[in-house]
Amino acid sequence: MTERFSGFQVVLDQDIREDDAEAIITAIRMIKHVVSVKPITVEFGAPEVMRTKIEIHKKLLEFANGLLR
Repeated sequence: MTERFSGFQVVLDQDIREDDAEAIITAIRMIKHVVSVKPITVEFGAPEVMRTKIEIHKKLLEFANGLLR
């Protein structure tokens, strides 16, 4: 059986201003099957945790690739 998705979460690499985000929001709305786009306002720590996880993941991949060479 195939999994079905009801949505996706996108994390930006840094916080951006509301007026700078309009083009991104508009582009996401243009994607087929997108019903709504709701920006997440900055809350202390929440996006930073995801960014930190991504950085750790990148560094682990670089380390593992180095071992394979």
